[in-house]
Amino acid sequence: MTTTTNHHRRWPRRLAWTAGTLLVLGAGAAVAFVTDPRPGALLVRAVFDRSARQTTDALTAHAPSGVDAITGVQYRDGDDDAYLDVYFPAELSGTADALPTVIWTHGGAWISGHRTNYATYYELLADAGFTVVSVDYSVGPEHRYPTAVAQLRDAHAYVLANAARLHVDPDRIVLAGDSAGAQLSSQLAAVATSDDYAREIGIVSALRPEQLRGVVLNCGIYDVPNMVGGPGVIGWGTEQSVWAYTGSKDVDDSPAVAQMSTLRHVTADFPPAYISGGNADPLTPKQSKALAARLTGLGVDVTTLFFPDDHEPPLAHEYQFDLDTADGRTALDRTIEFLRKHTTDS
Repeated sequence: MTTTTNHHRRWPRRLAWTAGTLLVLGAGAAVAFVTDPRPGALLVRAVFDRSARQTTDALTAHAPSGVDAITGVQYRDGDDDAYLDVYFPAELSGTADALPTVIWTHGGAWISGHRTNYATYYELLADAGFTVVSVDYSVGPEHRYPTAVAQLRDAHAYVLANAARLHVDPDRIVLAGDSAGAQLSSQLAAVATSDDYAREIGIVSALRPEQLRGVVLNCGIYDVPNMVGGPGVIGWGTEQSVWAYTGSKDVDDSPAVAQMSTLRHVTADFPPAYISGGNADPLTPKQSKALAARLTGLGVDVTTLFFPDDHEPPLAHEYQFDLDTADGRTALDRTIEFLRKHTTDS
């Protein structure tokens, strides 16, 4: 009896110790999420990476034949994040022929993503008669703004310097991207077309304005303070992403956030723009539609693809990559139309 009694007496102590330990660990985790962007950013990254893998896998059913690629090209010496892939029609292989070129910057909330995400989409653009360059860059929280901007500038310089080998027409370039990649592409386009903004960023564009024929911007972010602070998990996730990428929780007073908000820096010299967003994407009203309105007011040639609020099925963030839907296919067709219109010399 004595042994049994002592055994049962030890359990409350063990439970108390375990509960106390869990409370301490929980409190520690809570403190970590409040004081360090990494835990939250890694959670958001896991969600984005899973979604990107699923979408990339689904796209393979639409892969065209007759497209070749040059992959794993390092565009910046000594930088393990600085690689790009190039897609082009197979008939160009073994030739020095060049095509109008789309330089695509992937999304991922500035903290995730990879150049191979959505590869079939780039193949489809190549199959339509373009060279497509998919670019990697460093993401947060391991690297912070403006690292990615400087890398992408160097990627553009590399593409121009190696135009013949990569089947690139250096005088017919379109910058493109999705989500955070759309923000980055809009930022590099603003740098190329505004000397004042380039000086503020501290980066000299590799592209001359006349080389930049347009931008393709899907589901992007162009006014960062109007993206963060929303309700629920989405609002929390965007706050974590911006914090991890910029190093600042105070978006209102962050110089990085101000520079990233290209809606505030575009000029009348901004290149022709294709802008789209889904009706169920919370970014569309304050980001994509707002940028389209701003550019239109400046006299920039703007092509938009938006949908009524009650459109069915509801089109969420990154809807354009879902080619199993009629709306995704329409977006691809409209994108190709825009590219041809603005890269075909009369």
